[in-house]
Amino acid sequence: MHIAILMTNTDESPFAARHPRDGAKFAALLHLARPEWTCTVYPVKDGGFPDADAAFDGVLITGSPASVHDNLPWIAPLEALLRQIAARGLPIFGACFGHQILARAFGGRVGCNPDGMIMAAVDVDLAEPATRLRAFASHNEQVHDLPPGAVTIARGPGCPIAGFRLKDNIMTTQYHPEMTTEFFLALTDEMADGLGAEGVAVARAGLDDPPDRRAWAEIIAGFLESAR
Repeated sequence: MHIAILMTNTDESPFAARHPRDGAKFAALLHLARPEWTCTVYPVKDGGFPDADAAFDGVLITGSPASVHDNLPWIAPLEALLRQIAARGLPIFGACFGHQILARAFGGRVGCNPDGMIMAAVDVDLAEPATRLRAFASHNEQVHDLPPGAVTIARGPGCPIAGFRLKDNIMTTQYHPEMTTEFFLALTDEMADGLGAEGVAVARAGLDDPPDRRAWAEIIAGFLESAR
């Protein structure tokens, strides 16, 4: 399969330059489950959009420090593109910002987290499949209202809509299955001033219990295959 990865991460800092970009992170995640798949990264945050009728088999949308409410020139075109791709019946998976932009593109509502910034390893209760998986959280906004017709498929601490399915070809998570423990720790250190001592302690707690990246990879790959 050929997967289009829509890269929305706007971080161009020296920290970002020292680490793999989100397109590479998600390609590596998918390759844990399907090493033979081809991934093409489109830097949509720079205006690098694929054609709506391009010959790929599925779409994945990354996270971003940007908000879906930011007045950035690429956000409205991205929403329009996602509606066009969904109308073709192609499977679309979104993580964090991807989760939120999909909610907004199809009529949902995104707002601030009631408890502020979430930076932690969390246990996520999934309905599809019925299981609990560990993942990293890094967000200060979340989906408050589902798009019409969508169904919640995941819940996390302080996040009752931690993932949803819409129709047969859209699936999301609020979390970051692409992040490794090493990267999350580096990101925590980078954000330490903003998080404060208590926030850093929360983020570092539980890092001995690693995220279930391979299980996430299987779920995402399985969805992209079955939704075609």
